[in-house]
Amino acid sequence: MRRVLGAVRGGGLTAVPLLDDHTVALGAADEILGGRARRPTRDVTIAEAPAVDARHPDVRAHRALRRAVFVDEQALFRDDPVGDLDEHDHDPRAVVLVARDAAGAVLGGVRLAPADPDASRNDLGWWAGSRLVVAPTARRRAGTRVGAALVRAACARAEAAGVLRFEADVQAANESLFRRLGWQRVRATTVAGRPHVRMRWPVGRVADLVAATKAPLGELVVGLAGSGVHLGDDGAPVPGSDVVAACDAVLPAMVERDPEWAGWCGVLVNVNDLAAMGAAPVALLDAVGARDASFAHRVLTGVRAAADAYGVPVIGGHTQLEVPASLAITALGRTTPTGPAAAGPASRRPVPAAGGRPGMAVRLTADLGGTWRPGYTGRQWDSTSTRAPADLRAMVAAIGPDAAHRPAAAKDVSMAGVVGTLGMLAEASGTGAVLDVAAVPRPVGASVADWLTCFPGFGLLTADEPGAPAPSAGPATSAVCGELTGTAGVALRWPDGEVTEAISGGVTGLGRAPRTEGNP
Repeated sequence: MRRVLGAVRGGGLTAVPLLDDHTVALGAADEILGGRARRPTRDVTIAEAPAVDARHPDVRAHRALRRAVFVDEQALFRDDPVGDLDEHDHDPRAVVLVARDAAGAVLGGVRLAPADPDASRNDLGWWAGSRLVVAPTARRRAGTRVGAALVRAACARAEAAGVLRFEADVQAANESLFRRLGWQRVRATTVAGRPHVRMRWPVGRVADLVAATKAPLGELVVGLAGSGVHLGDDGAPVPGSDVVAACDAVLPAMVERDPEWAGWCGVLVNVNDLAAMGAAPVALLDAVGARDASFAHRVLTGVRAAADAYGVPVIGGHTQLEVPASLAITALGRTTPTGPAAAGPASRRPVPAAGGRPGMAVRLTADLGGTWRPGYTGRQWDSTSTRAPADLRAMVAAIGPDAAHRPAAAKDVSMAGVVGTLGMLAEASGTGAVLDVAAVPRPVGASVADWLTCFPGFGLLTADEPGAPAPSAGPATSAVCGELTGTAGVALRWPDGEVTEAISGGVTGLGRAPRTEGNP
């Protein structure tokens, strides 16, 4: 039995069992799908089919019902061979969901697909639902709200496909139904010459990730989060020196599940933290907990491999056996130039996250090579384990002390993903941000939603004056993909000019970092 995510009231998610024939039992999930049935209905299923397959029985049934309602009953479309068919019916990515009763009678259906029907262009995670139809015989069927069930199923299917913007143009009379199901009105519109309303389903994937990973920080670390312009940074400058220190722990479940990879990532995340502050990594210390020496050896094998690849020695640490799996690494870096830049100031200041100002351009520099780490699809992009050491070191030196140009603000993309990390940079800077979805560098094989919420192998967000040069980051790809604004939070800007909210305000609760001399 497979499982998919089903939307519940309020925008949350819950697991809905899928039967082996790709159908979902509405009777068992009636409460989950928001029905107000007077008695349970256990004989209704919703099945999925590719919209382009005109021979599929569910597609044929949906098209026939569409014609009977939209052409014959409502006269919304012309009575000709085309009827209500359009370009989305020819999009291989489009799907139809069809509800049937136990006898096989069609109760209703809905279609959902990328808003841009041209399959040769990248899917940006912007989809639309359409052709929602309920059979006349099912509109007053006791115990079943077919339309509501189909809408909720469509929302769940869209989010499972990695959609961040999901809309539908609904007939004005149906606006109240969609509002009850949690949709938001966008504006009045027209379809086939009739009044419609554009409605939007509030996809909460980014906000949920931020709430789970970063929102508690402000209250937890009050009094411990440092001070000055580097409040909320990836590392901390050591007073009276050119040293920057960073410390990160790896999730115990990840250490237990994949010890060598956890060891590699322990080094990776700390070196990236130093890189985001413009510091060159010089040393590491590790703290390892393991059930036995064999397991500790596996963790340290990963640590050693990454330390060698990045050229950063492990100078000490602590190892304890007969304890639950754990790993934390501390990294030390320096901001003093060693190359041609050394002829300038004796030391360069660390690059803060708080250096951004409204109007500055936002740039993402990321390594698009690699693929999803096995077992972490949609969450961890592994571009580093197969890179040559020279490439890894070039990326972490992108805005280091010897870089020809360093941005006004920078932050390493963390577990909060690209959008959440941009929100942290904006929060520290006392700004907001807009991200142009189509302009974000993205690897082939990653959906927009996954890429904007995953942990990449190397991802660096910077803010600088428009026209500033891109970081020199070896094989990484760099592109301007947004700007800082005067309104708190992070918004996504789409190719049609529409802007949707991703994060409503601050991310960590740490707030804006204080301004100091040189950082107005």
